Amino acid sequence: MTKILVTDVDAPLRAHFDAGLQGHEIVYTDERISLELLQAHVDTEVLSVFVSSAVTKECIDALPHLRLIVARSTGVDHIDVSYAKSKGISVVNVAKYGAHTVAEFTFALLLNLSRRLYDAAVQVKEDGNFNIASLNGFDLFGKTLGVIGTGAIGRNVVRIAQGFGMTVRMFDTFPDLSIETESAKYASIDELVAASDIITLHVPYTPENHHLVSAETIAKMKQGVYIINTARGELIDTEALLAALESGHVGGAGLDVLEGERSLKDEMDIVRGSQSIHELKAIIRDHVLVRLPRVIITPHIAFFSDEAYGEILQTSIDNINAFLSGTPKNVI
Repeated sequence: MTKILVTDVDAPLRAHFDAGLQGHEIVYTDERISLELLQAHVDTEVLSVFVSSAVTKECIDALPHLRLIVARSTGVDHIDVSYAKSKGISVVNVAKYGAHTVAEFTFALLLNLSRRLYDAAVQVKEDGNFNIASLNGFDLFGKTLGVIGTGAIGRNVVRIAQGFGMTVRMFDTFPDLSIETESAKYASIDELVAASDIITLHVPYTPENHHLVSAETIAKMKQGVYIINTARGELIDTEALLAALESGHVGGAGLDVLEGERSLKDEMDIVRGSQSIHELKAIIRDHVLVRLPRVIITPHIAFFSDEAYGEILQTSIDNINAFLSGTPKNVI
């Protein structure tokens, strides 16, 4: 019997693991990973985590019997993969899920910004105010959308954008020329940022693209550009974005992810004194973003539809069973 520790999982979802992983000892918690948690379960052989849990070197060392880390996500930047591999521990992920889900959410953010939907709803619900004077928006038709990253999600964003009558400029280090159309063309990153009215990010986070959207990049963008990010918070230099929003160079932002969002989600760490100065600065910056007008921030839910989350759970279960049967798949 293999001991499996599943973190970041609410009670209603545990039945999926019970049904798919019969014959094993499964321990659940709705908490993020912590050294205290791991020290209580040192005999864990399989660890399943969501992106809100950082699996550090210290976490890995706390589990001497660990054989497999299961990321319930595509991105694995929250896991020290190289250290895990050096200890003979396999890391697997959910290679594909939610391509339509995240693309649709991208436009949910964009339409909220372009038509002031959130502002209008709050104005009516909280104040009973039906005055439309401050709620003018803009059309997507005829605008240029810059799509950075044309993997499965990015391609769906391109498809939807053309349905709105938008011109699309795309950038990818491995361009798929088969998706080009009369209104959707690949361009260099500099050409894309200079031409786009709205820019949306759909690339994984790597050390190489840390702060892909920097002060230098923003300076090349159109005055009043809108920025959408449903990928990873660290792709955007938060300080540069704040400055550009405050100056008006960036007209608005729709952010489902934030730089340092794991710190933001557990602010009691501040009270416990366990945050570094860098993490504290990230929390403060993110708080300022939340309060700015024409900025919509959601709690990393672009992936979170019934269909997509079902894919995540089932693929994670399949990954565990495949590994335990000696035929691992989706190995990083």
